[in-house]
Amino acid sequence: MQRDHREQLQQSWQANADAWAAAVREQRIESRRLVTDAAIIQAVLALQPRRVLDIGCGEGWLCRGLAEHGIEPVGVDASAPLIEAARAACDGRSQYRVCGYAELDAHAEQLGRFEVLVCNFALLEEPLQPILRSLHGLLAPGGSLLIQTLHPWRASHGEPYQDGWRVEDFVGFGEGFQAPMPWFFRTLQSWLTLIGETGWRLEWLQEPLHPESVQPVSLLLLLKPL
Repeated sequence: MQRDHREQLQQSWQANADAWAAAVREQRIESRRLVTDAAIIQAVLALQPRRVLDIGCGEGWLCRGLAEHGIEPVGVDASAPLIEAARAACDGRSQYRVCGYAELDAHAEQLGRFEVLVCNFALLEEPLQPILRSLHGLLAPGGSLLIQTLHPWRASHGEPYQDGWRVEDFVGFGEGFQAPMPWFFRTLQSWLTLIGETGWRLEWLQEPLHPESVQPVSLLLLLKPL
């Protein structure tokens, strides 16, 4: 069943690539427009990196935003249609590569080392231990890993507060979405346990708030290698 969910997750990003790119570029997703996009950019800029690897970069919005600040961004994603969309919008200051999480080790030499690795709403699979362990090999000395994910308390949506697969149906994101997306929900305790098990140390934790409801929208984690 776990393998079926992972395959459906990958297929969803292939089928929904055009719709997702439109939703992001037209700022249809309120939480991103009001809170989370700015939160991740500000967190990266505060670290003053020279090179950043955007893991699960999608259609490339974050790479484009970081390039505007003089950062050299590289984006990787397993969805070829999303990478095509990112390249089509590229102004020459960003690089993109079709690469899934399991392939990062194989591409490490070509990718090089980075002062900051970013996983922005990109860690949706189960298990994540192999992925998080592999990221150590891409980090420059003194570098950091930034993770932004759905806030566990907000994302539970009244369901039992325990780890498990959920389904995103993209309601409210606009037209064109062809397939729902399974994703793996984790509690806050599970996130913190996962970090320790994979050789990372939590430097700080932020909970970006919605400006109107003053409720947490996302969970933002800054990690350093042990």
